[in-house]
Amino acid sequence: MSQLKIGLIQTELHWQDPAANRQNFEPRLQALAKADLIVLPEMFSTGFSMASTTCAESMSEETVNWLQSQAKDLNTAICGSVMIQENNHFYNRFLMCAPNQAPIIYDKHHLFRMAEEQKHFSPGNTRVVFEFKGFRICPQICYDLRFPVFSRNQDDYDLLLFVANWPANRRHHWRTLLTARAIENQAYVIGVNRIGSDGNIDSEGKNVKYSGDSGFIHPNGNWIADLTHKDTQRMVELELDDLKQYRRAFPAWQDADDFSLN
Repeated sequence: MSQLKIGLIQTELHWQDPAANRQNFEPRLQALAKADLIVLPEMFSTGFSMASTTCAESMSEETVNWLQSQAKDLNTAICGSVMIQENNHFYNRFLMCAPNQAPIIYDKHHLFRMAEEQKHFSPGNTRVVFEFKGFRICPQICYDLRFPVFSRNQDDYDLLLFVANWPANRRHHWRTLLTARAIENQAYVIGVNRIGSDGNIDSEGKNVKYSGDSGFIHPNGNWIADLTHKDTQRMVELELDDLKQYRRAFPAWQDADDFSLN
């Protein structure tokens, strides 16, 4: 398969209210039912909360069951990150649920120190790449975007996928780093962020705001799709042949330095 249709959902999140968030996402998922893969933001069921002991769910509870049910009913794959409790640990866990298969899992590696995420969650230790309909996809979560070594393409992925709750006051960083990751890795990049505000408080004593800026970036650095600040969803199409042709025409990837991650 040389084409992949991906649905991006950019919307507000209800603070620590999984039932309300699931209800909000259902019609948006239905609007993108023709997509091969639909992407939701980071911690889409709760917002970026540190209340892991009260808000985290197990892999057998409602939110994961809902993801699997929606994927089956719509006959498409759905992904995003969720607060998960497992083996006495809490994880900010990316899940990709597709019909009739076990979820694909990536646990956030870089925990956001400025919100003391590392005090409430355990880090994942494994970089994940999975294959989906002919595309190799590397999922990462929000703060991971700041660490290019961890996301470096070792000729092992075609799409670098970020789900996030990235604050509006650092939107320039978000847009710049997404563009940089696409250019330096010669890969497609998709970032899905949220809008609105949450229950976290910033340095000025105000609720943290989010500007969205979800998008799809070509390896040449151009934003093919830009959701700006709207409450919206968008379908984008990735062409594997176009990516391969771009890399053949400008094969900088062949001169990349060899390295390994511990």
